[in-house]
Amino acid sequence: MATYKRRGYKKSISISKDDTLVEESKTAEVFEKLDDTASKTEMWVSKYQNVILIAIGIIILSVLSYLSYNKFIFEPKAKEAISELNQAQIYFDLALNSVKSDSFFLRALNGGEGKYGFLDIIENYENTPAAKLAIYSAGMAYLNLKDYDNAIHYLDQFKGDDILLSALSKGSIGDAFIEIGQLEDAFEYYIQASEVSENLFSTPKYLYKAAITGSKIGKIVQSIDLLKKIKRDFPESEQSDYVDVQIGRLETSLK
Repeated sequence: MATYKRRGYKKSISISKDDTLVEESKTAEVFEKLDDTASKTEMWVSKYQNVILIAIGIIILSVLSYLSYNKFIFEPKAKEAISELNQAQIYFDLALNSVKSDSFFLRALNGGEGKYGFLDIIENYENTPAAKLAIYSAGMAYLNLKDYDNAIHYLDQFKGDDILLSALSKGSIGDAFIEIGQLEDAFEYYIQASEVSENLFSTPKYLYKAAITGSKIGKIVQSIDLLKKIKRDFPESEQSDYVDVQIGRLETSLK
C-alpha cells in the first residue's frame, strides 16, 4: 500500500517560524520605540518638573483664590452694599412722593444719617448688584434734579440684567437729550429703548416718543412706520389711542 507523503508540510512549518520571527522582531521594535519615548518623556518631566509643579500650583492657587474671594470677600461685600443701598433708596422714594424732592434726591445721591448714598455705593462696592442698581438710581436722581449731563453719564453706564430697567435707562437718556435740545441723540436712544424687549409697557411708549421726536428732525416716513407698528403690534397700549391722529398729521405734511 502506497504511503501518501504530505509534501511541503515541513516547508509550511518553516514559513510559520519565519513569520513568527518577523512579528516578534516588529513587536520588539515597537516596544523599544515605546521605551525610548517613555524614557525621553521621563527625562523631559525630570528636567522641567519644577516648572510643571509651579504651573500646577499657580492654577490650583488661582482657583482657590477665586473661590475664597467669592465666599469671604465678594459675598459679604455684596450683602453690605445692599444694606447701604436700602437707606439711599428710601431717600429716593421719599423724593418721588415729596414736595421737597430736591433735598431727598441729594440725600439719596450723597447719603445721610451715617449711611452711604448712591455715589458712595458706586465707588466703594464696584461690580456688586447693589452698585449696578445705584448707577441706575443715581442717573434717575440727576434727571429729576434737572442735571441732565450727569443723568446721561450715569444712565449710560447702567448695565443690568433687568430688561425693564434697561429699557427705562435708555429711554430716560432720550428724555435728558430732549431737555438739552439734542433731538438726534434722543431719537436714537428712544429707538434703542423700544428694542430692548418687546412688551406692552416700554415698547409702545418709546416707539411713540421716537416717532414724535423723529417728526421734528425730518424723519417723517420713519416716524409714520413707528406709529403704524404701535397700531399693529400694540393695539391695547395707551399710545395706540393717539396713533391715528399723528399718522394723519404726518401724512398731510408729506403732501
